[in-house]
Amino acid sequence: MTKQSTTPGSKPTHRLYSVEGEGKKSRWTEIGSAWPNKDGKGFSLSCEAMPLRGRIVMRTATSKPAQQGGQP
Repeated sequence: MTKQSTTPGSKPTHRLYSVEGEGKKSRWTEIGSAWPNKDGKGFSLSCEAMPLRGRIVMRTATSKPAQQGGQP
């Protein structure tokens, strides 16, 4: 099992989104978070939900939370 580079309560470096559709009509819904592994060769993911349609996109976490219905 890979160890996370975080301590309990630390902020994630990336956010996970379920994306349905393409372009300006796409719908982005935040579904989880990601932290880099200590060895730098991957990420540990924490998902609140999994998409039934669409795709998962991982984006750098920002201080401003994403709004549903539009790209973060």
